[in-house]
Amino acid sequence: MNTTDTWTPRRLFRTVAIAEAVTWTLLILGMLGKYVFDLGGLGVTIGGGLHGFVFLLYLVVAVVVGVNQRWSAVLLLVTLATSILPFATIPMDRRLEKRGRLDGDWRRTPGNDPADAGAADRMLRTLLAHPGRMALIGLVAVALIFAALLVVGPPGSRA
Repeated sequence: MNTTDTWTPRRLFRTVAIAEAVTWTLLILGMLGKYVFDLGGLGVTIGGGLHGFVFLLYLVVAVVVGVNQRWSAVLLLVTLATSILPFATIPMDRRLEKRGRLDGDWRRTPGNDPADAGAADRMLRTLLAHPGRMALIGLVAVALIFAALLVVGPPGSRA
């Protein structure tokens, strides 16, 4: 079975949207442990690290799915913004599904739409031709951004 057949845009987006919400939970629990119950910062370190990585992954997946599904720039920005609010990615996933914005498969071949000639669509088709390589490139990009952000430190740490 070809793994690209099972990882539709809907399934990929939903999986990462749920993971983003779960990691919000881990971060919030870690913060409660640290600041309310005085259990130390290990929960924040683990929950925050996991959340940060999945947050970045959600952004990448949202852009890839948004380009594939031909979302408007406004819809893409709203979808990206839901990652900032705890648990908002799940209602966004439901809204996108209800409106049919996650329907369909990956667009691996050009069609009659003039957008298929655009650079973003051509690049997406090139990446989709090699889904394993695409996943690796996405994960490496997220890991590099994550590592750079670790070097910079958490927000407010350089006061």
